[in-house]
Amino acid sequence: MSQTQARFLALWSRCGGSDANDVYAELAAHYAEPTRHYHTLHHVRRCMRDLDWARAAIPAPDAVELALWCHDVVYRPGAKDNERCSAEWFERRAAGGIAAAGHIAGMIEATTHLYAPTDLDTCFTVDIDLAVLGNDRVRFLRDEAHLRAERTDLDDIAYDTRERSFLSALLKRPRIYHTDIFRDRFEARARRNLTWRLSLPAVR
Repeated sequence: MSQTQARFLALWSRCGGSDANDVYAELAAHYAEPTRHYHTLHHVRRCMRDLDWARAAIPAPDAVELALWCHDVVYRPGAKDNERCSAEWFERRAAGGIAAAGHIAGMIEATTHLYAPTDLDTCFTVDIDLAVLGNDRVRFLRDEAHLRAERTDLDDIAYDTRERSFLSALLKRPRIYHTDIFRDRFEARARRNLTWRLSLPAVR
């Protein structure tokens, strides 16, 4: 058993979930779909590292961890409801066992990054998901390439336009990260990365 699987099984069982092995097998199969290059278990493991770093500041770290494990379990390129479907997937498997399932589902849906979270646990969930924007430039570029590889439904012009729109919206916010701990660690570099990316010539 891998450390990744062992970690999930312990968390799921600790939170009151049942059939942990079956749930993990399904979750892992989703993250291993051949169309995925960025939304994989590698991204989840990176989220776990950032969660562990910030754990002492998170009010309900197990709830945040469950949300992060499941926030991209459903990913269909171009679909507008991936986060909602991921939340529904989680609620079905958590039904009757995990007491905070409804709240966790809301945290999963917040990873659309289209609105400001209203509670601290959700703030940590979305901050951890976006922590990759504050990585060094080499990792930032690698993530860019992996995200582009998933969107075979878009030509280069359409993809560039959509990406610029999303990144510009983030950059215009007073702060990208909602929690002080993530803002202090990642905000400045994330803004440099986004500013640099948006300064590149648009694809024509």
